[in-house]
Amino acid sequence: MLKRLAFAFLLPLSLGQAASAAELPKTGLVTDGTLTYGVAATFAPFEFQKDGALTGFDIDFIDALAKKLDAKLAPMNMEFKGLIPALQGGRLDVINSAMYINEKRSEQVDFVPYMKIGNRVVVRAGNPENITGRDDSLCGKTIAVTLGGIQESQARADDARCKQAGKEGVDVLTLPTAQDSTLTLRQGRADAIFDSTPGVAKLLSELPDQFESVGDEFEANTQIGIATRKGDKELQQSLAAAIKEVVADGTYAKLVEKWKLPASVSIFK
Repeated sequence: MLKRLAFAFLLPLSLGQAASAAELPKTGLVTDGTLTYGVAATFAPFEFQKDGALTGFDIDFIDALAKKLDAKLAPMNMEFKGLIPALQGGRLDVINSAMYINEKRSEQVDFVPYMKIGNRVVVRAGNPENITGRDDSLCGKTIAVTLGGIQESQARADDARCKQAGKEGVDVLTLPTAQDSTLTLRQGRADAIFDSTPGVAKLLSELPDQFESVGDEFEANTQIGIATRKGDKELQQSLAAAIKEVVADGTYAKLVEKWKLPASVSIFK
């Protein structure tokens, strides 16, 4: 899949090819000198709210990029499904929301990748439905997912796979946020959810008596990236240059450690 998606990264994505110094474009932004970004702050540990304030890896990461770019930041918190339309409509300069890169999204926006992560299946503690992972044990079950998120497409692919095998399909329950999906699982209105491996680690550390993970990690090399409008090469190059500097000075590694992400998430060697 990543080979097929290579065409979608229109900027020179090798950080070594980026500009020698990070600089915000002088024109083409929603507000001059400001990076206006969209985020759906419901996906811990990447972006969520604590005491009414945005926090998470992505929030710290874009703060670090803004310092390199000498830019102000203007976050806009909204539902995940509204992020791409807001970017395409000119309300945002970028999407900074742990957006998984896939073929459908790459037809709508361009990406500056900065991480790769996998996913896990989560069930209620005790696994009352005897789900064994992302396999045929999901056939006939209800999976709660965030509307428009990568997990929705994964669950719908499992629904199609089950039906093609002559089994009962997956009931895909779409909800506005990841927290809604987790609550639905906790209440027994869903049998499972899909979540990022770091998100599952955070969930199980906080509520070990409520949930458990089953099966192996899947799609472990899925990249996530900052999204820009199609063809916005100047901004893409600015972001790539800033990321290069944040990686070089050790900030990226420190943020990975701060948010307890596995070292394997890095795409920078």
